[in-house]
Amino acid sequence: MKNLEKIKRENRIKRHNKVRAKAFGSAKIPRLNVYRSNKGLFVQLINDETGVTLTSINDKEIKSGKTKTDKAKEAGKLIAMKAKEKKIDKVVFDRGGCKYHGRVKAVADGAREEGLKF
Repeated sequence: MKNLEKIKRENRIKRHNKVRAKAFGSAKIPRLNVYRSNKGLFVQLINDETGVTLTSINDKEIKSGKTKTDKAKEAGKLIAMKAKEKKIDKVVFDRGGCKYHGRVKAVADGAREEGLKF
């Protein structure tokens, strides 16, 4: 099984590198990065020109929501609110090599509901 886990991890990294070749964030249009693990979800707004994280959130900060997907949607809404405070209304979406499905899609949907444009 360890060999299969290694292959899955390597494939995710390859997919992430393909996404990163196209997605580049700036001060006006930062990159919205989503990292999903089995237990947690981490979302960041990153300025790639300076290499600085503008704002971030993880699902541990969210108390509402029963399922991981509900928490992911709330995380998307919260990151969009934080972006609005910093006068950011447009971002480049970076799914972190994961499929645009489930929790990753829920983050995007939540951010779009709060007015963030991709």
